[in-house]
Amino acid sequence: MIIKTDDGGRWTVPQLDELRRRGHEVVAVLPPGSEGQLRKALHDRGIDVVQSGFDFRFRPTPATAAGLLRLRGQLRALAPDVLHYHLYASALAARIASLGLPARRVHMVPGPLFLESPLIRTVERVLCRRDEVVISGSRHTATLYRAIGMPDSRVVPVHYGTDVEHFSPPSAAYRAACRDAFGLAGTTFTACMVAYVYPPKWLTHRGRGIKGHDILLTAWRRFRRDVPDARLILLGGGFDAAGEAYRQQLMRRFGVTGERGRGDVDWHESTLDVRDCYAAADVSVSPSLSENHGAAREAGAMGVPSIVSDAGALPETVDPASGWLVPRDDVDALVAALHEAHAEFLAGTLRHRGALSRELVVDRFAEGPAAAAVADVLERVVRR
Repeated sequence: MIIKTDDGGRWTVPQLDELRRRGHEVVAVLPPGSEGQLRKALHDRGIDVVQSGFDFRFRPTPATAAGLLRLRGQLRALAPDVLHYHLYASALAARIASLGLPARRVHMVPGPLFLESPLIRTVERVLCRRDEVVISGSRHTATLYRAIGMPDSRVVPVHYGTDVEHFSPPSAAYRAACRDAFGLAGTTFTACMVAYVYPPKWLTHRGRGIKGHDILLTAWRRFRRDVPDARLILLGGGFDAAGEAYRQQLMRRFGVTGERGRGDVDWHESTLDVRDCYAAADVSVSPSLSENHGAAREAGAMGVPSIVSDAGALPETVDPASGWLVPRDDVDALVAALHEAHAEFLAGTLRHRGALSRELVVDRFAEGPAAAAVADVLERVVRR
C-alpha cells in the first residue's frame, strides 16, 4: 500500500486489517520524515512500514528522478503481487516507479478534486490505463472515470468506511457535558463544520477554498440576524502552512477570534476527539465546492443531520428525510436550509431526522463491509 501521507489517510487501516485477517502479507510505503498518526496506527498493529525513497513531490529537478528511481528499487525488492495506492501523487509515483515490474496496480480514489482540473483530467485519461482497477470512493467518482474512457469492468465504486461503533449517537449525559464544555445553553441552536482548511487551488476552483468555509461564514452572518443566539462551531486548522494562512485570513475577514465563547463562532484548530463537536451540535454543515463524502458520514453516524452542497459525492450522504441538499456556492439556499433546521430544532423534530441519518450511514458506509469490498477487489485482481 502506497500513500503520500503519514498522518492522514487513516481510512486505509481497516482495509489493511481485513487483508491481514484473510492471511495476506501487507507492507505500507509512507513518505520519509515525521511520525504521523497513520504511521503510529500501523506500527501499533505490527504492520511493516517502509519509508519511501521518494517524497511524492513532483518538481522538475534531478532530485525527483532520483527519488523515483529509489522508490522503484524498493518496489523491486518488495516484489508485491499488488500495488494499492491512494491519493493522486501516490498514484503518479507508483505508476512511474513500477514501469516494467510485474505487480498489478490498483488505484483507490478518495475524492474527485483532481478530475475537476481539465489539465489533470486530460493526463489521467491516459495514465489511468496503467491501472488494473480503479476503486472509486463514490459513485460520483466512478462516473467521472467512465467519462474519461475507463471501461466499466475496471471501475469499482467502494465507499470509504465509517466506524459506526466509534461514531455513535451520544448519551444524554455525554451530549450535555459536551455542550457545557462549548458554553452552550440547552436552548441554543448549534451548527458545526468539521474540515481542514485548504488554501485556494490553482488548477481547480481558482481563488477559492474548496471546503467552502467562506460560503458558510457568509450565510451564517445572515442567518444570525434572525436567530441571534445561534452558535457555530468550526473544527479544523489549516491542512498545511498555506491552509493555516488562509484560515487566518478568513478569521480576520469575518471577525472570528477563535476563542471559545467569544462571539457566535468558535473556530478550533484541532481537537483530540471530533466526536465531542458532533455530540454538542444540532446540525452539521458541509458547504464544499469539491468533496467526496466529507464529514457527513461521521456526523450522520452520531445521529446529527447534515446540510450538504451538491458538490461531488456529498449528495450520496443524505436523502430528503435525513438531511438537506443545497446547490454549491449558493448562500441563499444555505441560509434557507439553516432556517429549516432551526425550525425543526424548535419543534423537537430535528432529532428524528438525525436518527434517520444514522440509519443511512450504517446502511451505506459501515466500515466492515467497505473494507471487505476492497479486499475482494484486490483478491480478484490477483486471481485474474
